[in-house]
Amino acid sequence: MAAIVISDASPLIGLAQVNGIGWLRELFGTVLLPATVADEVLTGRFTDQEARITAAVEAGWLTITPDPQQGLELPDLDEGEAASIRLALSRPGPVLLLIDERAGRAVAHELGLKVAGTAAVIGLARLRGLIPSARAVFDALHKSDFRIAPAVITTVLKRCGEIDDDSAS
Repeated sequence: MAAIVISDASPLIGLAQVNGIGWLRELFGTVLLPATVADEVLTGRFTDQEARITAAVEAGWLTITPDPQQGLELPDLDEGEAASIRLALSRPGPVLLLIDERAGRAVAHELGLKVAGTAAVIGLARLRGLIPSARAVFDALHKSDFRIAPAVITTVLKRCGEIDDDSAS
C-alpha cells in the first residue's frame, strides 16, 4: 500500500455525496489535499458535502497541504489536477493519487504515479466490509450529477463479487 495518499477534487466530491468521506480514513489513514484542491471543494456552495469534507479536515486525517512551489508545467490540466500531480511527484516513497478525470489520470500514469478513482475507493470499501453494497453506492451517485463510466462500474462490481463475469450491470 502507498505510504502517502493524495486526493484531487473529484473523488472527495463524489464520496461526500454518498457520505463516504470516512471510508478514506478507514482505507488509507491520512489523506493529503493540495491547497488548490481544498479551494475547489470548499467553496461554500455545497453545504452537506462541504460539511463532510470540513469535518475530515478538522479531525486531522484529511490534511490540507501547501501546493509545491515548483514542478512540471501541466498546461492541459486544471489547476487542482496539476497541483495534485505535482504534490505526488514531490513526495518520496510510494504515493497513491486519487483522481478521476481521464486527462489527469493519463498524465499521472505517464509520470509513473499509481492512481485510483472514486470507483476504486468504493470497490475497496466494499471489499474491506465498510459498506454492504457497492452497487447501492453507485446507484446513489448516479442520482446526483456525479458520473462514472458504466464499464468502470461493471469492473468494480465484478471485483466485489456483486455481479459475475457473465452478467451485465
